[in-house]
Amino acid sequence: MLADLVQMNPEIAGGNYHQLAAPASSTSIVAAPAAVDAPAPSLSRYESQKRRDWITFGQYLANRRPPVAVAQCSSAHVLEFLRYLDQFGKTKVHVTGCPFFGLPCPPGPCPCPLRQAWGSLDALVGRLRAAFEENGGRPESNPFAARAIRLFLREVRDLQAKARGVSYEKKKRKRPLPLSPPPPPPPAD
Repeated sequence: MLADLVQMNPEIAGGNYHQLAAPASSTSIVAAPAAVDAPAPSLSRYESQKRRDWITFGQYLANRRPPVAVAQCSSAHVLEFLRYLDQFGKTKVHVTGCPFFGLPCPPGPCPCPLRQAWGSLDALVGRLRAAFEENGGRPESNPFAARAIRLFLREVRDLQAKARGVSYEKKKRKRPLPLSPPPPPPPAD
């Protein structure tokens, strides 16, 4: 059950859901590479995070009843995982009936739930999407790239933007100002 994941890994309760052990199941898609007496190469922060996220997702699937192999997971499993992670979020998202709904800076505390921030979920999905393909998954069957996941992320983004009273606008690239020729020299007398 999902509670077993938290009991087996108490770090999750503190919001650190990335620190999980590798799943015990073997699949055609590797859950995590095993290092045997080989010094681990120094990974970038992104690569380390991507590896931890992949291990976390594999562990989540292995702890389901019945367990699901990573190769057999679908976008429904990914959505379930993202909703499961919501309980460990640290972002206050005001519900519609809250007196602070729509205020960017609420003046006081409220009982609204803490959720995963949209940006965190979006980055997580991006890392897992890349990890799926790096671990043997075919791009055309990548559950992290499914339309349902994009719609879910858009819905979370819009809901959180409304709750804060801030509309989400995609940042537009600023075009560099065209270089104008230097002004002509003053006339000589």
